[in-house]
This record gives sequence, C-alpha cells and structure tokens, in this order.
Amino acid sequence: MSWQQNLITDADGITALLAATRRIAVLGIKPESHADQPAHYVPAALARAGYAIVPVPAYFPEVTTILGQPVFRKLAEVPGTLDLVDVFRLPSALAGHLDDLLAARPKAVWLQSGIRHDGFAEALARAGIAVVQDRCLMVEQQRRGARPALP
Repeated sequence: MSWQQNLITDADGITALLAATRRIAVLGIKPESHADQPAHYVPAALARAGYAIVPVPAYFPEVTTILGQPVFRKLAEVPGTLDLVDVFRLPSALAGHLDDLLAARPKAVWLQSGIRHDGFAEALARAGIAVVQDRCLMVEQQRRGARPALP
C-alpha cells in the first residue's frame, strides 16, 4: 500500500474513518474557560455525540480536567488505543508534535479547519497513520450523523 492512500481527502474515506472511531484525543484542546473557542466547543460537541474524548492541551498547565476527563500532557502518555487525534495547533507548531504522535501510534490524525501541512501529513502517512487536513471534525460528524464505533 502506498503512503498516499493514508491521506484521506474524499467523503467516503471520511465516512469510513468516522465509522471506525470511538476514542479521540484532542491535541490543543482548551478548557471550559474558553468555551466560545473551537478548540473547546468542537470536542464538547463530539463528547455529546458519544465519542470518548481524551484532553491533551498545549497550554493551561494548571488545568487537570477538561470535559470531565483527566488531562494528559503528551499523546504518548495516554493509555490504550487512540482511534483519532484531533489537532488544534497552528501549522508552524505541528513539527514539535510529530515525535509524540509517532510514539502514540493513533490510527488517524485530523487537522482541523485552516490547518494544513503537507510535509507533516506525509510523515504521518508514511508511518501508516491516516491523515485528514483542513476540515472540521464536528461539521463532518454532524453532516453524517456519525456516532462512535461499538467496542
């Protein structure tokens, strides 16, 4: 299989990815004090839809829980399997998370709307990790009425 097949750009690929997803780590999530920002309300909407959310904030060192879940500071420290990592970080900050993502070995990485970095996406895809770039996970989930995969 070519690494390019891990770059998901079509509706069918997104539908299949959402159908296989149950547990989502959110890199760059913001706490409830920032409820009006996408990095909080998107994961909150996904939690309401039934997905298990694992908060991995880039800032807010004083925060220990977000959306009622314990905070992790690195993706590689999250126990268990991650189906998807939803990323709320500027393209210029992505390279600093590459080693952590590769160590965590999620099945997929989703770069939110406005976030695109082809070199970063290629590195993940070459490692066998599916990648979606520059799309809103909440919008795509709601468009499809997707719910978490059964255990």
